[in-house]
Amino acid sequence: MGICRMAARNAGVALLAVVAVSLAVSLVAGAAGTVAFKDDFSTATLEGRRALRGAWDFADHAASCVQDDELYKQYKNHGPIIFYDHPFTDGTVAFAFQARGAKAVVFTANGEGGHVFRVSWGDRGMAARVFTPEADTNSVVVGSDETPLPEGEWIPVEVALEGDRATLKVGDGPAQTFTHPALARPKTNVSVGFAFGTVSFRDLRIEP
Repeated sequence: MGICRMAARNAGVALLAVVAVSLAVSLVAGAAGTVAFKDDFSTATLEGRRALRGAWDFADHAASCVQDDELYKQYKNHGPIIFYDHPFTDGTVAFAFQARGAKAVVFTANGEGGHVFRVSWGDRGMAARVFTPEADTNSVVVGSDETPLPEGEWIPVEVALEGDRATLKVGDGPAQTFTHPALARPKTNVSVGFAFGTVSFRDLRIEP
C-alpha cells in the first residue's frame, strides 16, 4: 500500500514538473514572440527556405547562383530568388550579398496580398519602395541614392520594419528611415534575388 502511495506521489510530482516546464516555455514564447529564423547556408535544404529560378549552389556558408537567361525569359524577366516563409509584423531582416556582373539585387518583404516593401540596388543606385495594399503594382518610392551596385564586395544589409517605419542600413553607411502607413501590414515572407550575372548571399537572419 505504501509503495502504491509513493508511486502515485512520484507520478504527481513528475506531472507537476512537466506542467511547470510547459508553462515556462509558453511564457517565454509569449514574451519573445515569433522564434528568430537564421540561415547560415550550411545545408542545401532548410525548412522555410525556397530557392527558385536557377541552380543555386550552397557552399562555404553562402548561397550562389548564376542567372540562366532561358529561365529568366521563362519567368517573365525575373531572375533567381530565395524566399523565406517566416511570418511577422514587426521585425528585422539582415543578410549580406556579393554581386559579380549583376544588374540588380533585390530584397522584398511580402504580405498576404502582395509586396509590402522593397529595396533594389542597380547601376543607377538604390531605390526603396512601399507597395499599397490595393495592388502590389502600385508602389511609392520613399528613398533613393545614386550609389551604384558594388562589384565583388560583400555588402551587409539590415532592414528593420516596425509599424509604419522601415529603417535601412547598408554597409558602413548611415541608417535611413522611411515612413508609410502600408508598411504596418503583416508580412508573410521575405525574399532576396537578383538579375543577371552571379550573386551570393550569406548570414541571413530574421528577428523576431
